[in-house]
Amino acid sequence: MEEKLDIPHNRIDLSEPDPVRLHYRGKRTLVFGEHKSAVRCSSEDGNTCPNYWHFSPYGFCPYDCKYCYLAGTPGVWFSPAVKIFTNLPEILSQIDRAACKLGKQTAFYLGKLQDGLALDPLTGYSRVMVPFFASHQYARLILLTKSSEVKNLLDLEHRGHTILSWSLNPPEVCRRFEANTPPPDGRIKAMKACAVAGYPVRAVIMPIIPIANWRPVYERFLVRLLEEVNLDRITLGGICIYRSARQLMERKLGRKNTISKFLVDNKDKPADGRTRFSRRQRIGIYGHMIKVIRECNPELPVALCLEEKPVFEALNLTGSIGRCNCVL
Repeated sequence: MEEKLDIPHNRIDLSEPDPVRLHYRGKRTLVFGEHKSAVRCSSEDGNTCPNYWHFSPYGFCPYDCKYCYLAGTPGVWFSPAVKIFTNLPEILSQIDRAACKLGKQTAFYLGKLQDGLALDPLTGYSRVMVPFFASHQYARLILLTKSSEVKNLLDLEHRGHTILSWSLNPPEVCRRFEANTPPPDGRIKAMKACAVAGYPVRAVIMPIIPIANWRPVYERFLVRLLEEVNLDRITLGGICIYRSARQLMERKLGRKNTISKFLVDNKDKPADGRTRFSRRQRIGIYGHMIKVIRECNPELPVALCLEEKPVFEALNLTGSIGRCNCVL
């Protein structure tokens, strides 16, 4: 353990010139610090994201998803340590002030720049956050995770003010692209336990990766998920990756990997600067997934993440624009 009180949490030098080794050294480095601007409102342009409030009691993530978009964000790229911010009471006070100023029910999202529960067995932060939101007139918590560790949540009085959302992929995709994460079976078990405890539960199927035989692979997984978990909402999304994150992904997987071979560099590139699969391919993938969902549960709200308006229009989903995972 080293004490470096004169260095900001996002300027920790891990002294490793190779990007991949730096990335993995960061995954093995835990930094405790304070985050004075942990509560922010997103500012997406060039897609249909409704923009939303989010907050960061943690930074980065100990999991090893090969497609990780966080790896391309500036703070992580230069200093990819996993962070726990120790000023949680101050962060919650900032949320209180923002929510009271807005004067209406407002979601505060945990999961944009971290995994919302991966470090909770170490910190126990959920046992502070959930009661805070349960007692608040306006603030609501939406938490996204791949974790299966939910013991801290099950006995809390949440009053429905905390929405729990899981990022999921079929086992065939998880084994190849989501190293060091709980298996989908464990995540589904956690979802079921939280649903029994009365939490609203959502699912985010993202990124959908068209591996060989992807249609039956995703179909089997969706049918099982929808049969076992009573979902409040489901959101679908594809790869949407910035250049620096793509470079790191290709250093891990090779340039001709299953994801990169479908990415479009010159046409259909959205205005938000992210690289995606072609619009035509995305519409085809989403269309198949939505068909399966509708056959299982016609009433379940379906949304798309970080997508363009023409994609919503092609799928007859314009009514769900702005009603996706990160908002109420």
